Amino acid sequence: MAFSTVHFLCFFLLFLGLPAARVTNASVDPCNAFSDGSGDLSVIPIYAKCSPFAADHGGSLLDTVVKMSSNDPHRLNYLTSLVAGKPNPNSVPIGSGNQLLHTGNYVVRAKLGTPPQLMFMVLDTSSDAAWAPCTGCSGCPSAATAEVNPNSSSTFSSLSCSTAQCAQARGLTCPSSTTASPSPAACSFNHTYGGGSAFSAALVEDTLALSSDEIPGFAFGCITAVTSGGASIPPQGLLGLGRGPMSLMTQTTSLYSGVFSYCLPSFRSFYFSGSLKLGRAGQPGSIKTTPLLKNPHRPSLYYVNLTGVSVGRTRVPVDPKYLGFDPNTGAGTIVDSGTVITRFVQPVYEAIRDEFRKQVKGPFSTLGAFDTCFTADNADNAAPKITLHMTGLDLTLPMENSLIHSSAGSLSCLSMASAPNNVDSVLNVIANLQQQNLRILFDVPNSRIGIAYENCN
Repeated sequence: MAFSTVHFLCFFLLFLGLPAARVTNASVDPCNAFSDGSGDLSVIPIYAKCSPFAADHGGSLLDTVVKMSSNDPHRLNYLTSLVAGKPNPNSVPIGSGNQLLHTGNYVVRAKLGTPPQLMFMVLDTSSDAAWAPCTGCSGCPSAATAEVNPNSSSTFSSLSCSTAQCAQARGLTCPSSTTASPSPAACSFNHTYGGGSAFSAALVEDTLALSSDEIPGFAFGCITAVTSGGASIPPQGLLGLGRGPMSLMTQTTSLYSGVFSYCLPSFRSFYFSGSLKLGRAGQPGSIKTTPLLKNPHRPSLYYVNLTGVSVGRTRVPVDPKYLGFDPNTGAGTIVDSGTVITRFVQPVYEAIRDEFRKQVKGPFSTLGAFDTCFTADNADNAAPKITLHMTGLDLTLPMENSLIHSSAGSLSCLSMASAPNNVDSVLNVIANLQQQNLRILFDVPNSRIGIAYENCN
């Protein structure tokens, strides 16, 4: 008997420790092998086959990452604006500036409303709120999109200007208190961004379902119109995991205690997903941690104290002022799920790059954001490992997190970069490519971040 696709898939799932009984001749769908009924949420690369946004980008994985990382300057601009603007810490926007642009690297399944409506929402640790497109949204992305239909949910309601949630959000448009009105006005938003990108939203609440948990009265932005830049907005919305008053973790403190972790799968994982664990249950019992620092001007960002970087056995010489945490300027190092490749301020990156080049035989070439690409038959053996030193924790990056290879040849690149020349950034950003196949624990009550090696694929 011929060895069929079903037989192969059953064998492969058994190899991964998954029940082959899930695969039948009637339905050969590896994406269905990962359900969210176990208490974990699947974390899916947005271009993976199990994502509704999957697309054939062509070329190699290196080409795909180069294309994705070309949008990082928008992200760095947004993060820099957060730490430089010193906004009111008790006031957060539904969506702010380039936060809406190019953050779609990983999505999670979420359900909104009663009965539940399935959405694939972008996971973002540097966002303070959630938002989703609503039915009839003008200018919202049309490709592979879903919209929340308020008329189909028995638990949907708009929030008025008199609610506490509305007072916590910037950019609201409400009538003056002297305006006579038979009922409280709806809390709505109009945002305009550099480059002409703008959207309008209403603050609403509905039941949010994550895995087997239901969260009634969850407040989020219901997008009604995008006047420009719509192609760059994640089609099914965003789920913010920051520490602001309207973030998922703040709205669910009684349920999840301000604790979550994720394990991001490699961009190579076209069929398989990582996981998002919410709450204390199921978190690693033993994990190395580093203190979580807090910027009072922008408390939602997850700062850590990066004290140095080693390339191989050599600790690179870096002036401490480029690494130190400064709440007045926002300088320091954050862990961010929305940036693709780790970015250092220029003096730090150049010290790392120069030491890396000393230990690897050139010549070197440039490809996109990567300025240290080289050809080697076995690049993993030729290249030194990179270690990020943090208070109480030394993270030696797996080779796949510091080197990215072309599947079409022997070209490999150091998968880090400096902040773009047009971004006046004081931030070092540990990005999602460097977090892949690691369990990252965010424990806000205990002011710590934990990191452990884990196969997320």
